[in-house]
Amino acid sequence: MFKHIQNLFIAGLLATSLAACAGSGALDNAADGAAKADRDPYENFNRKMFAVEQSLDAYILKPVAKGYLYVPQPVRRAFRNFLNNLISPVTLANDLFQGEMARASTTALRLGINTVLGIGGLFDPATHFGLERHEEDFGQTLATYGVGPGPYLYIPMLGPSPPRDLFGWGFDWLFDPVTYTGSESLTGPIVRYTLDGVDARATNMGIIDEIERSSIDFYATVRSLYRQNRESEINNGVTNIDDLPDIDDLDDLDDF
Repeated sequence: MFKHIQNLFIAGLLATSLAACAGSGALDNAADGAAKADRDPYENFNRKMFAVEQSLDAYILKPVAKGYLYVPQPVRRAFRNFLNNLISPVTLANDLFQGEMARASTTALRLGINTVLGIGGLFDPATHFGLERHEEDFGQTLATYGVGPGPYLYIPMLGPSPPRDLFGWGFDWLFDPVTYTGSESLTGPIVRYTLDGVDARATNMGIIDEIERSSIDFYATVRSLYRQNRESEINNGVTNIDDLPDIDDLDDLDDF
């Protein structure tokens, strides 16, 4: 949930602005109501899992993240660069699976430059050379081959995890070098994922709290923004205006 919350928020603001310009391009209300159950058929279960995550966040993750903020900012930036570099082989593999050779070249160059010149990824000289970072995962790869997301699911500490993305997340472990660093294949990724979550929670502390304070229904807001952001990721950041909801529908969170 917390890894992409800032991107989710930005995507939500962008979608709202574009929807206002798009005017009446929303789905018919009757069709939208009929599709509501398909969007979140396990909503009762998901809301309970979301409540579990909120408790874990309140009593564990948020306090740890607050403590992490006392670490000097340059050190935190170097750690974030290191984590980003570690996940680059996963992105590279999925760039290739998707046939995105230009993006694969960028990822490979970034990995090589930051590993060597960036001292193991602690620094990010590749960005200064004009090689912008992006992330790809196997869930996105499956989507490019036409695999649907399946029913919306929320799993504590994993966040929104529809079957396609949950399967993809597991498959990505095969291409994650951290998987092979410990005596147990799950240990490395879990430790890295935990550290990544703490860093992301600390970095986005203010914006997450603001989204929660301003949301009528925090669960529905997260669900809506996740879907918008995920679609943007699958399309490599290209937003299809025709797919955006009408501004009036955005005000009714129960429709998401």
